[in-house]
Amino acid sequence: MFCSLIVRLLETQILNFALTLEHLENAFYTQGLQKYTQEDFIDAGLPTWARGRWNQIAQHETTHVSFLESVLGDDAVQACTYNFPDTDPMSFVSTSFMLETVGVSAYSGAARFLSNSDYITSSGAILAVEARQSAWINSAISKANPWNTAFDTPLGLNQVWTLASGVIVTCPSSNMPLPVKAFPALSFPADAKPGQTVQVSFNATTTSEQLYVAFIAGLGPTVVPLSSDHTVTIPSTLEGVVFPVITTVDGPVTDNVTIAGPTFLSFDFNSDA
Repeated sequence: MFCSLIVRLLETQILNFALTLEHLENAFYTQGLQKYTQEDFIDAGLPTWARGRWNQIAQHETTHVSFLESVLGDDAVQACTYNFPDTDPMSFVSTSFMLETVGVSAYSGAARFLSNSDYITSSGAILAVEARQSAWINSAISKANPWNTAFDTPLGLNQVWTLASGVIVTCPSSNMPLPVKAFPALSFPADAKPGQTVQVSFNATTTSEQLYVAFIAGLGPTVVPLSSDHTVTIPSTLEGVVFPVITTVDGPVTDNVTIAGPTFLSFDFNSDA
């Protein structure tokens, strides 16, 4: 009996974690489509049909919110307040791609915490839509790769929360506490590319003499040393979306070895890779 209550509480927390992310996406599209008109989209060089597709995506996110609220009932968390980074239609596009892609990683990473078959099935159905939306943005709109590698990248709860917390200002005090924490932010130069040596930025203290950058992509990381001046050479083999994390070990990435990050990088590649 006690174990079943614990499982139920954990699943409620995980579903509220998903709802928190869906609230975020829902607010982003609602605010963005209010800010940018059809003329704004066309003036930015976007296709005439693009804004209509984002209207459909916005409707999907509203439906996801309503669905999770119906499942959670009185336990459902409310929307937070946000500060999104988009300032024009093109930054709306890039932010949309990031949110949809992180959403895919969030659902795939959180699946292991679910035991209810109905929750697993419905979460998988939402994940598939998020993946389609991410692929559409990067291929049909940005004219780049619709996928990354043969495997997408599951992220842990704290890794996802670190990315989401960058746009969350505050959440209602009445919301159920979530079993998550944010790591210190990590940033790369905006023009970082595979094969380049770049300087990264993060604000965290550690007693470890040697730090590493774990570039998480697919089902595992590519780990390289971080120099004392915070420079790192990005592996030339990376392509697609990558989530770098600063760690204390040259090995698997876990919360207890994470110093900062992840951040979101996208290395586009063409049909010839």
